[in-house]
Amino acid sequence: MTSVLQNYKLAIIAAVAAIVVLMSSVVIVPETHQGVVIFTGKPVRVFNKFKPDVPYGQTGAGIQFRIPFAEQVRMVDRRVLDLDMERTQVLSNDQQRLQVDAYARYRIIDPVKMVERAGTERQLEAQLLPILTSVLRQELGRRPFSSLINAERGTAMANVTRTLDAQARNYGAQVLDVRIKTADLPEGRPLDAAFTRMQTDREEEAATIRAAGQRDAQIIQAEAQAEAARIYADAYGKDPQFYDFYRAMQSYRQTFLSGEGQSSLVLSDDSEYFRQFKGKP
Repeated sequence: MTSVLQNYKLAIIAAVAAIVVLMSSVVIVPETHQGVVIFTGKPVRVFNKFKPDVPYGQTGAGIQFRIPFAEQVRMVDRRVLDLDMERTQVLSNDQQRLQVDAYARYRIIDPVKMVERAGTERQLEAQLLPILTSVLRQELGRRPFSSLINAERGTAMANVTRTLDAQARNYGAQVLDVRIKTADLPEGRPLDAAFTRMQTDREEEAATIRAAGQRDAQIIQAEAQAEAARIYADAYGKDPQFYDFYRAMQSYRQTFLSGEGQSSLVLSDDSEYFRQFKGKP
């Protein structure tokens, strides 16, 4: 009896050990993460690695196996992450001190390189933040403050995104976008002076546009009058009698319609003014 119990005890211990080993070898990798397998302190392979051309659900998420007790699996987020820059002061090329608040959106596309170069996602963020601040300062320092409120802002952000992405690739990350949330001037006299200067610039630009419009209008009017004079001259040259008749009709129209019917005109019946009514050439 004792030997039977001893055999059962050994079988139970073996079964428990097998279950522990099996459970230690199983890893569940969620769809939102990549599993970096580390053996003797070095990354050796990746579960559910991000692939831009492969849809979610087909990259290897779910149950995976590792060598128990020898391999460790570190989870790395494969979603789009935010990198929030602290509000910082930037000097534009027109000597305006701006308070800029910006953020970047990035994704880890090479988790092995990220683990080797940065270690963790938090350490990666600590590496990228000073790079973002430096690149943003350099780019905005080459531009006036007004470029942040017109179409040039998109160009500036594209340059920042491209430069930051080149640096982030060294850590296995891809920068998708960089945006400015706010860009304000300091409160007080510098802000008032900047607004006054901007208002003056806009007023000068508006005056230039109005002057150009008036000039163009005068040119068009002069050209139209010259064209009308040419047409009248051609008409007179081709048929003087019809030209006289047309001018007389125009004169009658202006005379009879002026004053909305309240005008009076006293002329003799043999006046030259009524020559066309009488049918005289």
